[in-house]
Amino acid sequence: GFLPLQGHVVRNWKVRWFVLLQDKLLYYKIEGGKKEPSPKGRILLDGCTITCPCLEYENRPLLIKLKTKTNTDYFLECCSREERDSWALDITGAIHAGHPVQVQELHKMKNSFKLLENISLHDIVERMYDSSTGIKLTRNLDQGNRYKETFTGSALVDWLISNSFAVSRFEAVTLASMLMDENFIRPVGVRSTEATRSSDPSEKFLDDSTALYMFAESSKKNSSSKEEVHFNISELSGKIVKQGFLVKQGHKRKNWKVRKFVLRADPAFLHYYDPTKEDNKPVGGFSLRGCLVSALEDNGVPAGVKGNVQGNLFKIITKNDIHYYIQASSKAERVQWIEAIKPLT
Repeated sequence: GFLPLQGHVVRNWKVRWFVLLQDKLLYYKIEGGKKEPSPKGRILLDGCTITCPCLEYENRPLLIKLKTKTNTDYFLECCSREERDSWALDITGAIHAGHPVQVQELHKMKNSFKLLENISLHDIVERMYDSSTGIKLTRNLDQGNRYKETFTGSALVDWLISNSFAVSRFEAVTLASMLMDENFIRPVGVRSTEATRSSDPSEKFLDDSTALYMFAESSKKNSSSKEEVHFNISELSGKIVKQGFLVKQGHKRKNWKVRKFVLRADPAFLHYYDPTKEDNKPVGGFSLRGCLVSALEDNGVPAGVKGNVQGNLFKIITKNDIHYYIQASSKAERVQWIEAIKPLT
């Protein structure tokens, strides 16, 4: 699948097509909407160590870090927490292919706690921000440094239990770790920051009155900029129904670019983002009301499509008669996107 990868020489981000084999992870460049036949590079998994979640980049909370036995670091970014955990589990399975017991333990750990279906992390953060019933923000001192608007680990655990988001302190710690993984909250001060480096996921968030945390800047509701004014706040507030990487044809230059697509309902909008950029602002989007969506046949290049494309195309026509040509990575993925979009039109 598609994953943004940080370059080694120039530290920018490029989207590559990754293929996981038993002993290596290959990545390919996409040119003109088609995967190049030879890999652009490879990550040898023998002796490799994996860090997930990786919190080294505040603006990119869904990272996987791979360190090869020659001490080369690779940073891969995923689209969602579920996708990140799935990639991490499969890569870890390949690294430890000769040790099935370790892989079984990873599966158990992954399935040990699940968020209730009717609750989203966004809902929890909304409640945390509430001025009357939310988490209380205080000034705190840590190693001689003063921090404003922080809360302690134990205070958040208490708050999650008292608001019925968790029934035990273990569940609350797991939930708080999810909030940290998704960059809704972040550690501040020595004690909580050092804990994030623990290899044990259950020890990354501390249920402790001396461990300090605060809301991450990216999750603040009032953080708006001039670039965001173009997109009405309401259209970005809908519930996320589906998200993933797709290849989109440009309107002017007709070139093909990998974009992160986010499908929202209530209100129904489809936005797309440039995954190579540091900010998390859409580069485009449109209302789905009155849209037509359909698969395009794979025998030949349809009218309006430029380039020797890979296939698995579908088209969205807005009510303003703007045509969007999009490629999925497989026929099954194309069907999934079309079926998710149709009910929202």
